[in-house]
Amino acid sequence: MPIIINLDLVLAKRKMRSVELAKLIGITEQNLSILKTGKAKAIRISTLDAICKHLECQPGDILEFKNHE
Repeated sequence: MPIIINLDLVLAKRKMRSVELAKLIGITEQNLSILKTGKAKAIRISTLDAICKHLECQPGDILEFKNHE
């Protein structure tokens, strides 16, 4: 899939653990892990909004498009 999830990088820059972010945004650690590994088929805008709010970042910091041509 050409969409890359850079959530681990943003978490590391903010010195925040996944478990802490999951609690802040109201999703399970397992669902956050699925998102971080790129295995999620979709992400709710409300979840992306909450992630960006708590990590003080833009959606483009988390989501990246890479064309594999």
